[in-house]
Amino acid sequence: MKRRIVWIVLGCALMAVLAGCTEINKPITPESKGFWNEYIVYPLSWLIKHVAGLLGGSFGLSIIVVTVLIRLLILPLMIQQTRNAKAMQALQPEMEALRKKYSSKDAQTQQKLQQEMMLLFQKHGVNPMAGCLPILIQMPILIGFYHAIMRTREIAQHNFLWFDLGEKDPYYILPVIAGVTTFIQQKIMMAGSAQQNPQMAMMLWVMPIMIVIFAINFPAALSLYWVVGNLFSIVQTYFIKGPNVSAHSGGAKK
Repeated sequence: MKRRIVWIVLGCALMAVLAGCTEINKPITPESKGFWNEYIVYPLSWLIKHVAGLLGGSFGLSIIVVTVLIRLLILPLMIQQTRNAKAMQALQPEMEALRKKYSSKDAQTQQKLQQEMMLLFQKHGVNPMAGCLPILIQMPILIGFYHAIMRTREIAQHNFLWFDLGEKDPYYILPVIAGVTTFIQQKIMMAGSAQQNPQMAMMLWVMPIMIVIFAINFPAALSLYWVVGNLFSIVQTYFIKGPNVSAHSGGAKK
């Protein structure tokens, strides 16, 4: 049931994104109509321009500040996600014991395994789907950033450091940093869990590679947003998970 709800929400989010993508070539203004334009794209465009005005006209610095503001806004959800991941890590031995107990691959045994897993999660107050909500919230923001940048000429044409915000990074520096920080962020988040879960271990490598590929083909401003967000998450996760991060992130050695 929970998976079905997640897929429904994902479908709705995708429909909203696709609806907004049809106007990518239209400048964003206060007169732009539609939920996507009025409540996501224009507010982001206005906020980036307003903060830039306070920072001497630097849209690059403005994007950094706005990224931090957005991360602070969704911080309670991110804290919940991190604590949930920490709780899931603590349950790994019991989860592994259940997998061994119900190791048969027939449908009846696997159904029993899922039932036992859910009872284990309920007993310890852990929600295995808690990690989906921050992602669902961040995706519209990420796409909204893309629209706000590309549809606001003064932002798209602004130069920051070695790149133009509306163009691809010519030296691929930001995409590489985006991939590296994504790896570090996931490594800290999954500390102690990836070794026991092959799927998580695979995602630890697949996700950063995907981010690099996407970042190479998208405006540098999006890579800047992603890098700043990752750095924020790394610091946040370190302080929430504390000593467990340094104890497990490099793998246990006995």
